[in-house]
Amino acid sequence: MDGAELRELFRRVRAATRALAAPLTAEDQVVQSMPDVSPTKWHLAHTSWFFETFVLVPARPAYRPIDPRYAYLFNSYYNAVGDPYPRARRGLVSRPTVAEVIAYRDHVDREMEAFFDESSSSKRTALADIVLVGINHEEQHQELIVTDIKHVLSQSPMRPVYRTRVQAPRAGPRALTFASFSGGVLEVGHGGAGFSFDNERPRHREYLEPFELARRLVTCGEYLEFMQDGGYERPELWLSEGWQTRTTEGWDAPLYWERAGAGWTEMTLSGLRPVDPLEPVCHVSLFEADAYATWAKARLPREAEWEVAAASAAASGNFVESAAFHPLPLADLPADGSVAQLFGDVWEWTSSPYVAYPGFRPFAGELGEYNGKFMCNQIVLRGGSCATPIRHIRATYRNFFPPSARWQFSGIRLARHVT
Repeated sequence: MDGAELRELFRRVRAATRALAAPLTAEDQVVQSMPDVSPTKWHLAHTSWFFETFVLVPARPAYRPIDPRYAYLFNSYYNAVGDPYPRARRGLVSRPTVAEVIAYRDHVDREMEAFFDESSSSKRTALADIVLVGINHEEQHQELIVTDIKHVLSQSPMRPVYRTRVQAPRAGPRALTFASFSGGVLEVGHGGAGFSFDNERPRHREYLEPFELARRLVTCGEYLEFMQDGGYERPELWLSEGWQTRTTEGWDAPLYWERAGAGWTEMTLSGLRPVDPLEPVCHVSLFEADAYATWAKARLPREAEWEVAAASAAASGNFVESAAFHPLPLADLPADGSVAQLFGDVWEWTSSPYVAYPGFRPFAGELGEYNGKFMCNQIVLRGGSCATPIRHIRATYRNFFPPSARWQFSGIRLARHVT
């Protein structure tokens, strides 16, 4: 990517972040509804802090921060550059205001334009990789803006609407069938051209037994069958920690589902509406996904199995650009027997712990904290969701969350051993 292309991509991604915040009031943007959620205002500021800290300060000796205190307030977890403000207290930061955060973004954008215009060719080249990390980092926070504001709005008795729902073409139910894969010694991980995060590398060999992968995602209707069969009351289906979490938290349905007489409704970014049995089920934890898989006499895929299945598939589907902000029913299964819905709609839980690949090397310098420090007590998810920017995803992309996490658009794809 040359300098002009990088600059244009920077502008486009920065504008997309503002567009996602545009439907929100200032009051919406300051709420932190739980420790895992950050206020929209914080996302707008933190993504600017990233470029300020890792590009502008080292590249422009004359650069002056708009407010030196922001270096503390909007640091997420980069201890190498200073102590970060506590994550669980971000909602208490009423100042700077939303308007002042927008002014901060404007300031950083202007200075980044000056960086592209005035820095020497060698300086731009030296920092190009960091700018590209910053762009991809901002796309991650675009997704978090969507998932976090959904949780915020769900706590309001006003049932506010973020965006009016995009109606998808209806489709009939499709029988759950499986595609077969022969296994063997196969290569996974990123090894070609184009951007990748450090946790996707290096490309390496893994041995896989023959396996089968479901050709589509599990639907809400199928998950309702699990619930109606006592899925949340049967400890034999659950991992030990999952059963303890289910009991402690009082789970009896996916996050955002609410009883409505004999049926269920769910809170969406277009407001409260009945659960659609044809849509992929989402907002389930690894524990719920694993319990469902056990009930269905199947299992969750390993991340390498998922990647092998997705390696030749186009990264197309229902992403944030669709403006649905919710999983959509599958229109049809491919006639050639291949796997559908690999990308978009919901992040797909795997059974794989988030650990380093053989030969893993973190980003150089201070950015070495980006991914490697979280390789403990996390589970890998694959494929992106309806909140993910389409440019951001690829078959090798590794997302990760604790097994109890439910506020992300996380869903279920089944796998089976070949017997």
